[in-house]
Amino acid sequence: MKPKSTEADRQTLFARLEELGIASVTVEHEPVFTVEESQSLRERLPGAHTKNLFLVDKDGRAALVVAKDDTRVDLKSVAKRLGIGRPSFGKPERLLELLGVTPGSVTPFALINDPEGRVAVAVDAALLAFAEVNFHPLENTATTRLATDDFLRFVRACGHEPLILPLS
Repeated sequence: MKPKSTEADRQTLFARLEELGIASVTVEHEPVFTVEESQSLRERLPGAHTKNLFLVDKDGRAALVVAKDDTRVDLKSVAKRLGIGRPSFGKPERLLELLGVTPGSVTPFALINDPEGRVAVAVDAALLAFAEVNFHPLENTATTRLATDDFLRFVRACGHEPLILPLS
């Protein structure tokens, strides 16, 4: 599944970061689909490493949970705080529809594809202890590092107010 042609691609994302005055560094690598597969990148990439969970409830409400990679996320508690029902992992079609990315490439950068604010956002408070954070730039063949404050500024510039929570 490729993102729809109307969805942002990496070049659009990087242009938006530049427009916002956000500096970033991107490292190309083999595709990684899980936190375990990304372990080898730690030595090359300083900053917090993350996992991003796309959740939906039975009423179709969606949320993106951005957590430190080793955080054990209490999904029920997060869903309650976000005002959504019992969460499950969103289907690939719904992920593509709302955020324009495919499984394995879930990232808060995909919020660039949700200007209507259809997806609620929760951010792990543990990430705020790091100067920099790492995310896929809309595809899982690279990782982009930016300042944590700039990450939050990007999310807000996409029209989303992140709910910052202790997620474990």
